[in-house]
Amino acid sequence: MNRFFSLCLTAILACSCTLVSAQTNRAGAVTSPTMVSDSDAAKGTPTAQVSDEFIIGPGDILAINVWKEAEISRVVPVRSDGRISLPLIGEVQSSGRTPKQLEADITKRLKDFVADPAVTIVVQEIRSQKFNVLGMVSHPGSFPLAKPITVMDAIATAGGFRDFAKQKDVYVLRHEASGKQSRFPFNYKDVIKGSHPEQNIELQSGDTVVVP
Repeated sequence: MNRFFSLCLTAILACSCTLVSAQTNRAGAVTSPTMVSDSDAAKGTPTAQVSDEFIIGPGDILAINVWKEAEISRVVPVRSDGRISLPLIGEVQSSGRTPKQLEADITKRLKDFVADPAVTIVVQEIRSQKFNVLGMVSHPGSFPLAKPITVMDAIATAGGFRDFAKQKDVYVLRHEASGKQSRFPFNYKDVIKGSHPEQNIELQSGDTVVVP
């Protein structure tokens, strides 16, 4: 009889230990924080892929990061007057400059307030420079002009030609500073064969590629 009670007691103690262990594990699973790295946190931030020669303009959205200076770092739009405003240094001319040039200017100004400032500028959204593709393409619309792009590149960006597009009669419309509108022909059939490569011009902001 004593042996029977001894076995029962041992089984009860074993079950109790298992239950405590399981509760401890569950509690740990609930209370343990989930660590999120800086890189993971930044994944959701949209950025525009711009070339080193990209010129900032009014309306562009800039992410300005000053290392270890969270109060200065911020996302700002370039105002219609071409300027942005930052703590400590105030108004900064941004329009007409590349991101690297703006970085250098802000770094220079911050040296009076911050020891060895490290400034990084990322163009998050381009609103100042765009081109249009209209007509018989898969995705007509307006696209950011973030880097040098030709007529052929623009057509590819818009998803290529649709059926029955008049590939020989494509043209580019450009509004000159004088107010005059210029028209540049583009014969896709010729260009891909190596004929008239000069027709594959580099687009300027505001150009419209028309595919009949």
